[in-house]
Amino acid sequence: MGYTAKAVLYATIGVLAASAALSGGGGTTDTRGAMGTVLAAPFGRALLLVVAAGLYGYALWRMVEAINDPEKRGRDAKGIALRVSFAARAIAHAVLGATAFSIATNGRPDKDAPDGPELWTARALEMPGGRGIVLAVAAGIIGYALYQLYRAVAAKLSKKLELNTLSPSAQRLVIRTSRFGIGARGLVFGMIGLLMAKAGQQRSADEAGGIGEALKAFSNLGKWPFAAIALGLIAYGGYELLNARFRRIRVD
Repeated sequence: MGYTAKAVLYATIGVLAASAALSGGGGTTDTRGAMGTVLAAPFGRALLLVVAAGLYGYALWRMVEAINDPEKRGRDAKGIALRVSFAARAIAHAVLGATAFSIATNGRPDKDAPDGPELWTARALEMPGGRGIVLAVAAGIIGYALYQLYRAVAAKLSKKLELNTLSPSAQRLVIRTSRFGIGARGLVFGMIGLLMAKAGQQRSADEAGGIGEALKAFSNLGKWPFAAIALGLIAYGGYELLNARFRRIRVD
């Protein structure tokens, strides 16, 4: 359910952005905007409640990974870094789950709600050493983005996806599409990190942003680069559906 929930959100964001890039419709949005789009669909409230449950489940699984290390990531530097990232992702997806539940139960997204990245960046900048905190977080996001780009280039997906039931040609298509999606998401997170770094350098929370702001920045590169990123996010949604179906979780 968690992987499927992520697939719904990323595919929705990608479809809206692709529509904006290719036909002038749609627009750039973030996960909260995608949730509003899901809510407006037939049976949208029920679907969004399922998305919320999935996001909570995904957050729980990532926290289990961070604490209990069921897949034996280890206690070396790489293993610890991965487990810290799992904890961060657990918190982020728990927040997304709460947002989805709130939108589903309230019947509409709160357009007046403060932007998450700007809000938390502003709070961090008010703390002692706040500029350093923001820059450190920005560095962490950029590091995560670079790791995603590495995953896209290295194509190590088969280690986690049990694709033996697919034909060789289908496997190749799945892996290529997944690499495209992971790379596009890596670029989006890289832009989010750069925006946060700019906010830290200028001590201005207004410079920070999430997926929506990152996509707006990519739209300035031109129609086709923007369209490629948007289609990549749709591909990433497909990759998450593959995780929902073929992800191999071994806890021996």
